[in-house]
Amino acid sequence: MSVAPVIFCPAQAARRVRWRNGAGWTREIMSWPSTEATGESPSAASMWDWRISIADIECDGPFSSFAGIERECLLLRGEGLRLQIEPGDASALLPPFGRRRFDGEAATSASLIDGRVEVLNLMWRRDRIRAASWHRPLVGTMVVFVDPDSRWLLHVLAGHAYVGDGEARVLLSAGDTACLGASDGRTRHALDGGGEIYLVRLDPAD
Repeated sequence: MSVAPVIFCPAQAARRVRWRNGAGWTREIMSWPSTEATGESPSAASMWDWRISIADIECDGPFSSFAGIERECLLLRGEGLRLQIEPGDASALLPPFGRRRFDGEAATSASLIDGRVEVLNLMWRRDRIRAASWHRPLVGTMVVFVDPDSRWLLHVLAGHAYVGDGEARVLLSAGDTACLGASDGRTRHALDGGGEIYLVRLDPAD
């Protein structure tokens, strides 16, 4: 499957949509295949292989259930969130940038520790995609090599990041996201800047 080498999504371009269970709102950053291009509901998990979004959580309540989906949540803003993941698994997302990976079909509820939070939500179909993620500082320059049929997602948590070289160099600020793909073969992407980033590698499932 051929992809554009880089797709950028500024923070203000994220699409606001209802949660699948109707109990809240999320800002969809991007998905593949794109639900915007297909015209399908972003909550229709059968229509995408992966999706990254930001949930605005203002009250306690259940998470939507997504059969066949793995998900990872990362705290972006706020004082924290307690997760109750059945059967009997309790954990908390605490600042700065606490995260947790869990099954999308597990009955999960969330309770706020001290007011509203924003949570980055990565989801992928486990029968199609394998995902690895890192929260790391960006100090100076690093290089990412992307193989055909794979992608890397870069979300700027704090500070800024530049993607690309020369005239193709693009500045990303906190809240911006880039999807790094390959063109005809293995593709090199240069990253530099200062701050903290969330990196995700998405490969086809074995």
